[in-house]
Amino acid sequence: MNGACDTHCHVYDAAYPAAPDALIHPPDVGLDDYAEVQAVIGTDRAVLVQPSTYGLDNRLHIDALIRLGDAARGVMVVDATTPTEELARLTDLGVRGARFHMLPGGAVPWDHLEQVAEAIAPFGWHVQLQLNGRELPDHLDRLLRLPVGLVVDHIGRFMGPVAPDSAEFGALLRLVDEGAHVKLSAHYESSPDPADTMPLVDALVARAPDRLLWASNWPHPGRSDPPSPADLVALRDRWLPTDELRRQVLVDNPTRLYDF
Repeated sequence: MNGACDTHCHVYDAAYPAAPDALIHPPDVGLDDYAEVQAVIGTDRAVLVQPSTYGLDNRLHIDALIRLGDAARGVMVVDATTPTEELARLTDLGVRGARFHMLPGGAVPWDHLEQVAEAIAPFGWHVQLQLNGRELPDHLDRLLRLPVGLVVDHIGRFMGPVAPDSAEFGALLRLVDEGAHVKLSAHYESSPDPADTMPLVDALVARAPDRLLWASNWPHPGRSDPPSPADLVALRDRWLPTDELRRQVLVDNPTRLYDF
């Protein structure tokens, strides 16, 4: 599908030093490897997301972003000390989001959230958030007050899965109702069985298809038995069973959010 976007992928290269407190050290994979994946999943755009392995050092993913040019956008890791000049430079290179990975190994703590959001607002960035979705009710009020858009990773990453009528999923729906986007990706971060997250996907698709994104989460860091690209496509077609939905989630929504 022309213009289809994978909104969450990484590259790894041991030539770039890992952060001292990194918990995940995947083997090297690069853009040539990813091109083979794209050929199967049918995307020609990508969002490169700085992984926790490299902490605040965005160089590897910026280098990859430059190589891909206008076919890619970036979500990088910045904190409250990142200079405005650096935010401007990253914007010019195609960065459109600041990542907050609120799990062990993440580089930026919660107490930087509001200051980072204020700093990135003039550049049109959003906050991309990954956390145990069971904690969403605890942070709901501050997330609703952010002066920028919000993207929540991995169907909320509820560890383990929750019911569609739960308070935790209700908090995610409240964020979506107020404008947040959710990535349909990495069901295995909640449960190895995709059936456990299917009711949540169905509820999101019914509620707000214009707020959904799709992502491969390639190369599935930390997974010993990752899904194949063909597996990803098969599950994606279960989540998005019509051509109209697939076009909206794969093309229209990311084109708008990431400024392609």
